[in-house]
Amino acid sequence: MKPVTTSPASEPETDPATDAAPVDVVLPCLNEAGALPWVLARIPSGWRALVVDNGSTDGSADLARALGAQVVHEERRGFGAACHAGLSAATADIVCFCDSDASLDPSLLVPFVAEVRAGQADLVLGRRRPQGRGAWPVHARAGNLALARMLRRRTGLRLHDLGPLRAARRTPLLALGLTDRRSGYPLEMVVRAADAGWRVTEHDVPYLPRTGTSKVTGTWRGTWQAVRDMRRVLAAPAALSRGGTPQ
Repeated sequence: MKPVTTSPASEPETDPATDAAPVDVVLPCLNEAGALPWVLARIPSGWRALVVDNGSTDGSADLARALGAQVVHEERRGFGAACHAGLSAATADIVCFCDSDASLDPSLLVPFVAEVRAGQADLVLGRRRPQGRGAWPVHARAGNLALARMLRRRTGLRLHDLGPLRAARRTPLLALGLTDRRSGYPLEMVVRAADAGWRVTEHDVPYLPRTGTSKVTGTWRGTWQAVRDMRRVLAAPAALSRGGTPQ
């Protein structure tokens, strides 16, 4: 199973304002008040931003609400817990995921959604291409590379990145039965999708220096804790019975 990797320039052009079906964008958030205005301003017209507040103390939830986003509260700490709370709250046919730290531009999801909607892929991922110094620390890149290699051995998917920018249909995503509520959630989604025979594609996206300090990859300790979470996901037996191929 081999995904296709392309650059942004080769993506099909789509006008989100003319798309009939709505899209929900899940934005896990923990103290991202400094980044939210930039991120929410780039949500495509007609799409809904679901900001999942994971215990912020800097007013992120109130700011997101004031900027027009729907706020979902998830008390259980963890990246996966926030992502899954957003997925559970979503109602649109297609659901996207993006970080809230201004490292990724959610408007780049437009061609991802077009690809899913056209039936060309079941799960579309963004391959991060760092822009500028400090966008992606060396230790975080090393951990990501190691996981991509382990994923290839486990599933056959020749992916280069396990980044947070992604799009898929909501109902099949829920049917995957994702259980990780920590840093392993994005990887578990890909592993379960591969087990279910999904078509997974990957496209280059610019990766900007984030606003603030990363809760996961800002330190060696955080990075390797994430690696441990993901190694546990890779060690789990294949769940072939969960989640059929999206229609």
